[in-house]
Amino acid sequence: MHITCAGRTDVGVIRSGNEDNYIVVPDRGIFVVADGMGGHAAGEVASEMAVRYVARELGSLRGLGDEQVADRMRTAIRGANGAIFQRTLTEPDKRGMGTTVTALVLYDARFLIGQVGDSRAYLLRDGKLVQLTKDHSYVQEQVDAGYLTPDQARAHPYSNVITRCVGANSDVIPDVYAGALKPMDLFLLASDGLTGMVEDPDLVQVLKSGRTPQEQVDALISEANRHGGLDNITAVVVRIDSVDPAAGADSRTQPIPARS
Repeated sequence: MHITCAGRTDVGVIRSGNEDNYIVVPDRGIFVVADGMGGHAAGEVASEMAVRYVARELGSLRGLGDEQVADRMRTAIRGANGAIFQRTLTEPDKRGMGTTVTALVLYDARFLIGQVGDSRAYLLRDGKLVQLTKDHSYVQEQVDAGYLTPDQARAHPYSNVITRCVGANSDVIPDVYAGALKPMDLFLLASDGLTGMVEDPDLVQVLKSGRTPQEQVDALISEANRHGGLDNITAVVVRIDSVDPAAGADSRTQPIPARS
């Protein structure tokens, strides 16, 4: 497998500090985005702890199957949750801090995503953009229940209220999705500072532009700032340049929930 990737975080137009963090480890196929909360100092601490902990604990995934990688992902995110939660108990100035986590791993022509919160993972495949993850948010629950349309949810005053995060409680259960890779797949991991500012058709326009991942990341952040930049903005773009055909024998190409 050969990939090209890039990532960047930006404070945005309104905020004075940046509570987002990300990590890119291309040689191990690990990419993590986290959006912290709980005040400037605490949110930044939580998101940095999360990306570093998850990337470290995932370790080498070579030769593992989906269920083994899913178990590794769940353990890493739950471990990060425990470390952050413990810190909220022992450091009064960190009480109430937490973070979203969206992590992508690539292994043997497969991908797997672990997610808590409302940072998102998208896949652009054959010109079509699909949101792979589902937000853990108040407005998403209202959409699921039929009380709001997606457009109403986007403009709702509680659109930034999340219902699950890493570090707020003693344990957390991440959602996990898996699927097969295809050459020229393009993944986007993003905090809600991007997805709350830039509509999906505009995301598609940038991601289909044929520019390098770094140029795409820069263009996405510029678009979010141009639309107001109301929050910190983080984007990671991963392009699958080639896949080992022998490793890609599994015909599944759509993301599937891994077994709980």
